[in-house]
Amino acid sequence: MTATETTGQADPVHNLPERTVSEVSTDLKRMVEDRFARVRVRGEISQPKLAGSGHCYLRLKDDNAVLDGVIWKGTYPKLGTKPQDGLEVIVTGRLTTWPGRSSYQIVIESLELAGEGALLKLLEERRRRLAAEGLFDPATKKALPFLPRVIGVVTSPTGAVIRDILHRLSDRFPVHVLVWPVLVQGEGAAAQIAAAVRGFNALGSDSPIVRPDLVIVARGGGSLEDLMAFNEEEVVRAVAASDIPVISAVGHETDTTLCDFAADRRAPTPTGAAEIAVPVRLDLCVQVADVARRLTAATRRSFAEQGTRLQGLARGLPPLDRLVQGHVQRLEDRAERLGTAVGSFLERNRSSFLALAAALRHPRDRVAMAFARLDTAGSALSGAFRLSLGGASTRLGSSAVRLAAVSPVRGLAQGRDRVTGLEQRLVAAMHRLQQDEGQRLLNAAERLEAASWQRALQRGYAVVRDSNGLLVDRRASVRVGDVLSIQLADGDLPVVARGPGGRVSRRTRQDSDPRQDSLF
Repeated sequence: MTATETTGQADPVHNLPERTVSEVSTDLKRMVEDRFARVRVRGEISQPKLAGSGHCYLRLKDDNAVLDGVIWKGTYPKLGTKPQDGLEVIVTGRLTTWPGRSSYQIVIESLELAGEGALLKLLEERRRRLAAEGLFDPATKKALPFLPRVIGVVTSPTGAVIRDILHRLSDRFPVHVLVWPVLVQGEGAAAQIAAAVRGFNALGSDSPIVRPDLVIVARGGGSLEDLMAFNEEEVVRAVAASDIPVISAVGHETDTTLCDFAADRRAPTPTGAAEIAVPVRLDLCVQVADVARRLTAATRRSFAEQGTRLQGLARGLPPLDRLVQGHVQRLEDRAERLGTAVGSFLERNRSSFLALAAALRHPRDRVAMAFARLDTAGSALSGAFRLSLGGASTRLGSSAVRLAAVSPVRGLAQGRDRVTGLEQRLVAAMHRLQQDEGQRLLNAAERLEAASWQRALQRGYAVVRDSNGLLVDRRASVRVGDVLSIQLADGDLPVVARGPGGRVSRRTRQDSDPRQDSLF
């Protein structure tokens, strides 16, 4: 007899239902997720690891406990602060269990630094690391242009910062300003600021927008957390790599960000950045007028001094007529002697000149003599031919034969034969070229016909035109009620454009125009 039969009572252990391990794990997972669906946990990050899948695994610890954590790959890029070993943070998320290892973990949805001390520690470590790379080296700073023609401003378009900058620029020296609107705090602000700086640098000579000569990165005052976008590494590297000089005007005079170290010049306030960017126009006008006045006075003074010196030097010179008299007498003597010498030379050589003149004949006389010699040679040639036929002198006959060999008649006949041959070759070449080009033209015509839009109509396509016969290639260019013509392969089909469901739409092309005339 058992103990149960003796006492008459049921055993509570044997009355419990049996459960599988999976059932217990599932109930425990549901209980933990329902109880801790939204929690905030403070702790120190330990052993952060970014897996190849894009998920980030880490551990949160304090003096007495350790909590595993995971950041899914869709959440990790959105975090304003990336996990680092030893960083004290406050995370927000939900607790869940992992039945595969009988453990629990927190799924982190947001992460923020725990207190200003931890934030300052992070910034100091980042500043030392970037400074070691040379991003803050004073030797790499670029000089600001004295008078920029175009200034680019990276800031929020709705804040007071841009209006303060524009107002101060208009007071000092009005210039053209390009505003690149960005977020200045919160999620995605750092990426937009870095993209704006790189975008200004990417503008080239072929761009419709003029490339600025100077860039101002500006933001109003705020807490250290509000200014964190300008401490992000992405923004610091974009500012340091800018080919355009950059002025950093973030926060008030007491606020300092890493962007200030990377910029070519730091301004205490956005208004101060405008004062640094351009000089005062009225001061420049006064300075130019003063320089012009001093230049005029210096020129007059120099002329007066040079005139006084010239007068002093002139007093030491003898009279001009006395200096010239001796030279005039020598010139007259030389002229008289030259005339006498030329006459004596001509008189001595008169006979030689007459003989030379007689030897030199006029070109007309030389031509007449040449014709006379030619007539004599022709008469001798005719007599030589007659003597040859009569058996007379053979010497004149042989000379006549040599003269006939070099006769121009023979050269003309040879040239005529050569021209005839070249003409025949040219005609044959032109005929072949005409055939080749004709075949190429036929081939091109066949390819053009195959690619014509009329062939496309035969394949099922259509051409839509409006009432004016103009081609319609955008849906946005058609209004409700417009009469259209659809050209098919076998003819035109008139249609009327209607709104969705047959109702007339109130939307016009002006409503769909995405352009914006003014930022403000």
